[in-house]
This record gives sequence, structure tokens and C-alpha cells, in this order.
Amino acid sequence: MVKKAVIIDDERLARNELKKLLSDYPEIEVVAEAANASEGIQRIDEFNPDLIFLDIQMPGKTGFEMLAELERAPHVIFTTAYDEYALRAFEVNALDYLLKPVEPKRLSDAIQKLEHVDEKEGDEDEVQHVARGPLGEYDQVFVKDGERCWFVKLTDIRLFESVGNYAKVFFGTNKPLILKSLNALEERLDEKIFFRANRKHIVNLRMIEKVEPYFNGGLLLEIKGGEKIEVSRRQAVKFKEMMSL
Repeated sequence: MVKKAVIIDDERLARNELKKLLSDYPEIEVVAEAANASEGIQRIDEFNPDLIFLDIQMPGKTGFEMLAELERAPHVIFTTAYDEYALRAFEVNALDYLLKPVEPKRLSDAIQKLEHVDEKEGDEDEVQHVARGPLGEYDQVFVKDGERCWFVKLTDIRLFESVGNYAKVFFGTNKPLILKSLNALEERLDEKIFFRANRKHIVNLRMIEKVEPYFNGGLLLEIKGGEKIEVSRRQAVKFKEMMSL
């Protein structure tokens, strides 16, 4: 079934680029465009779309302020050049949050989420299950630590470390804590990319720079950020099986 979409963005070039990317998806029909929130509300009232691609920073009202004025909001995929609104986007139940310039793979992931939600929208529990299903390598995740929050690509996370009931997330120079156990994270992460090295660490296999033999048949991994992680003897056997030809 074809879904009607409206693109709301004050940048004409950004609208054109998104339309070009969406031309690869016959299931999505762009029925209208708008350059600001007021026009956006008019187009939504006129066309009753299933989906809107919504910029956040626009002249006049922001995308969030526009959503607050709608009686019935369609599915929302935010498209923005800024990542500091990610947490708020999550709070208003946005389907996805795409950073400009929009990457084709991320757009594909977002449209897949729309399909999953539509398949399950009669069952709220199932919708929640889809939202919390396995994460792909190109997915982005919200990380909040106190007043700071980030929107991070999984491929940029090199390491998770257990700290009591929390997990420390290593990306760039940041090491925020999230209220999540390693076991819960392991269930959602792709095992082809993230490997449980020991009871305290999950490592991104693509971030490993060096592997050395270690005590009692274990291994020592050197990660891109300079961290050195021990692989337990039992997990070393699994690691060698995974990484061998």
C-alpha cells in the first residue's frame, strides 16, 4: 500500500535531495512540500499524509511547535542538521531521526521501521517490541548521561563496559553511563559486530587494532581508543572460530 508523505523543510535543496532519495521507494508518494511550520500544517490538513519528513529548525515555529498544534499527527521522521534534539524527538515518539545530509542506508532503515509499525499497529505491545528489537549496524541510539545526550551510530561505539547496574559507552572521547545491563545490551546488539569478550565488556569487532595471546589461553584485544580488553578463555575459543577463515 502506497503511503502519502509531506516534506516540511525550509531548505529547498534539502527537500529536492530527499525527494530524489525517496524516488527509489515506490511505496512512498511525496504529495506535497512545505517551507515552514504554518505551510506544513496547511499541507497536512489538505492531504492527510501517512508520514511527514520534518525539519526542526525553521523560520517562525520549530518542528516540535508545529507538532504540538496538530490534532492528529502522522508518523514523523525528523530530518535535521543537528543532533542535540534527538532525545526530545524520542520523547514525541518520532519514527526516526535522520541527520543531514541524509544517508541512503539510514533512510532505508527509517522506511523499514514505518513498515514494521504499520504491520503491528493494531497491537501496542507488538509495536513496543518492534521499537526495541535487534539493532542493525547503521542504527543510531540515544545516549543520555545527566543533562547531556548524544545520538550515536552503533558503528562509532567501540566498547561497552559493565559498571554495576550501568554500562559505560565508549565513543570518541566520551564515556557516558547508561542504566542498562550488559546482558540486556547483548540481546539487542548484532553478534556479528559486537562481541562479548568477558563478563564486563562487549567490544566492536571492527574497532580491534591488535590481538595478542594472554594468560590461561585467553586473548588481549587492543581497541582503537587505546583500551586493552581481556578475552576470557571460553570466549577466546568462540572469538577464534568467528574470526578464522
